[in-house]
Amino acid sequence: MRKRKPKVRFIAPDPRYSDPLITQFVNNLMLQGKKNVAFKIFYDAMDIVKSKVEESEYEIFKTALNNVTPQVEVRSKRIGGANFQIPTEIRGKRKISIGMKWLIKFSRARSGKGMADKLSAEIIAASKGEGAAVKRKIDTHKMAESNRAFAHFRA
Repeated sequence: MRKRKPKVRFIAPDPRYSDPLITQFVNNLMLQGKKNVAFKIFYDAMDIVKSKVEESEYEIFKTALNNVTPQVEVRSKRIGGANFQIPTEIRGKRKISIGMKWLIKFSRARSGKGMADKLSAEIIAASKGEGAAVKRKIDTHKMAESNRAFAHFRA
């Protein structure tokens, strides 16, 4: 590339668990710059998870995020007038980012009262290997597997 690589931005760790991954999750959860509201929603959700499950809520969150992060994705590429879905591996930071966004998206779409309840329900479901976010991961992997014949088009 002609331009230099951009500097990696340092994300400050969150106050309760002192983990930058949680701050990144809260940044994705945040709407209209209301970070304190997003932190409150996240911590309330973690308290609900703690009350429902006997394990550590932090470990449940880590497991849920791990169960949701995809390893491969399909990218569309036009070759000779036809569009092919080409499976490609995802780099580390993008995997985590996609997993977080799916968890948030499907918890928002969930039925329930209050975002903290919805988020906690999706985190618990994802930690068990269930839920819409895990289903999205499985569907993505199936699509990549079915289009494996076009992997040689990868550029």
